[in-house]
Amino acid sequence: MKMISHRGNVRGMIKESENNPTYINAAISDGYDVEIDVWKTIDGLFLGHDCPQYGIDKEYLKNDRFWCHAKNIEALEFMLKNNIRCFWHQEDEYTLTSDGVIWTYPMKDTTKTSVIVCRTLEESVKQSKANVYGICSDFIGEIK
Repeated sequence: MKMISHRGNVRGMIKESENNPTYINAAISDGYDVEIDVWKTIDGLFLGHDCPQYGIDKEYLKNDRFWCHAKNIEALEFMLKNNIRCFWHQEDEYTLTSDGVIWTYPMKDTTKTSVIVCRTLEESVKQSKANVYGICSDFIGEIK
């Protein structure tokens, strides 16, 4: 089962560190995949949840440990054209990643090809017993 850190969080949400490349790299070093938020503007590529914050380059995104959440249409188009694993969603119950995995909203039905997003430690522990492709959580380090 894929264990996916949500924005670099491993043992709970630390908003001020989320999407920071240093924080993300630490989660990868600990053995996790990471869901990251990607923006594309006229100034380049950025990570950040609510707005573009951390400048990055295309090569940084070419990491098979990343699950790139496009935050604007420009980022989605760019990542699709450059074969970078990505997806787009807002409040959708389900969306497909560019490589065909079902990204699943918390507490929705799942399949063997689903990544289930968990919002709490309790959800994360419960879903870790499910027959799914992966779990994305701020608490991924508590269930490994």
